[in-house]
Amino acid sequence: MDEKMIEISFGIIGFAGDAKGLAFEAIKEAKSGNIDKARECIEKSKESIHKAHKFQTELIQNEANGNKTEISVILIHAQDHLMTAMNFQQLAEEFIDVYERLESK
Repeated sequence: MDEKMIEISFGIIGFAGDAKGLAFEAIKEAKSGNIDKARECIEKSKESIHKAHKFQTELIQNEANGNKTEISVILIHAQDHLMTAMNFQQLAEEFIDVYERLESK
């Protein structure tokens, strides 16, 4: 695996990890009744997902241009982190909505 692929893979892992952590923080804030803070955390989480997705897009464009992507365990791990973070973020948004409804009753 070349240096560029390692950089891309760890970029995805780092930003996806940040996104998941922020989504988890959003749930905690919503549970504590801090809905505005929870929504701020989700927005920051979305920004991190966007940054991770830029790395992923670079891989896709590179391969679309005819450059074969070397698959490695690190790259698979990065993709897994990204998908998990995206799913967790969506669930966190649902949790925030539920906590907001509970608080308004």
